[in-house]
Amino acid sequence: MEEPATVIAVPRTHRFSEPLPLQSGETLPEYELVYETYGSLNAERSNAVLICHALNASHHVAGLHADEHGRPLPRSEGWWDNMIGPGKPVDTDEFFVIGVNNLGSCFGSSGPTHRHPRTGELWGADFPVVTVEDWVNAQARLLDVLGIEQLAAVMGGSLGGMQTLSWTLQHPQRVRHAVVVASAPNLTAENIAFNEVARRAIVTDPDFHGGHYARHGVIPRRGLRIARMIGHITYLSDDVMNAKFGRRLKPLGDAARQGDVEAVERLAYRYTTQDVEFQIESYLRHQGDKFSEYFDANTYLLITRALDYFDPARAHGGELSRALSAAKADFLVISFTTDWRFSPARSRELVRGLLHNRRRVSYAEIDAPHGHDAFLLDDPRYMAAVRAYFEQSVRATAPREAA
Repeated sequence: MEEPATVIAVPRTHRFSEPLPLQSGETLPEYELVYETYGSLNAERSNAVLICHALNASHHVAGLHADEHGRPLPRSEGWWDNMIGPGKPVDTDEFFVIGVNNLGSCFGSSGPTHRHPRTGELWGADFPVVTVEDWVNAQARLLDVLGIEQLAAVMGGSLGGMQTLSWTLQHPQRVRHAVVVASAPNLTAENIAFNEVARRAIVTDPDFHGGHYARHGVIPRRGLRIARMIGHITYLSDDVMNAKFGRRLKPLGDAARQGDVEAVERLAYRYTTQDVEFQIESYLRHQGDKFSEYFDANTYLLITRALDYFDPARAHGGELSRALSAAKADFLVISFTTDWRFSPARSRELVRGLLHNRRRVSYAEIDAPHGHDAFLLDDPRYMAAVRAYFEQSVRATAPREAA
């Protein structure tokens, strides 16, 4: 069987000179959005699919990046490459897929690591508060630039699912289908609490300096590491953590059982200086160390706040059904049984609200052991549900007339 061709993804940047009003009442004077596209836009411009990313992801949804000679770079695979591409559930042989990096991110679009367009100083902690609704409005402006009036579908997982839902409420005539995966119509108090503990780890880091750490030439790595460790615990299920790590100790215990005195002495010194005994501790610290090398602390604060603030029912007296009455799209909602951060109960709450408004909804509750991270993995039932929806529903739906 012939190997599929490597898809090379090319980031693009669009600069907007028109100010963007924000939900906070502030205005972003000008800004840049980084994005990637995959597949081809058809003559009718009716096959576009927007992918909304989660907290620490980006516009690089699928394919590989290349070096200056056009050669694929190793370990540069898009974060949802198993889902999107030629012949995959979201088939780029048929759909024109767009990934956009959100405002406030640290992966190219305007954010705290960029300079204020008027002062020339780094934004840092002064970058304005952004919300899910702000991201959606910025994405809509980019679609205007691309000449796309209506999307065949919007799709996202976790925080990306919240953006997907918001698209159907803010721009209902511009969305034919919405695919909401492992998400919720708002965060529970427990979720907000996890986010707040993670934020406190960052802002109390001695290197944080009120969010202007770049002026001091430092990074609040300790806070970022702890924030990532807290988050990672919530992304995995108890079953997966027990199966993968259990109560297994690091190699010190094995060396001791084998009578290797020198190995025990070497490892004992390392553990007394690093205080790591269990494998799960080592795993979490590894994840935290990696995260602190590539993610910006101010970005983390901004994005987790956007998560906390999202609540379309707030403007409707807390009644989700009333908030969802604006939606005109058809929906596919997917949840995972062991996802306790965005539980199936929250997805079913969304489904009930949509059905109350007589929206067409397909719902899949996948029995998977992987916790919240399941939305990024290759569960065959999950992949089949998305593939079937795009083949049988998205493909078959003609563009609507604008209101």
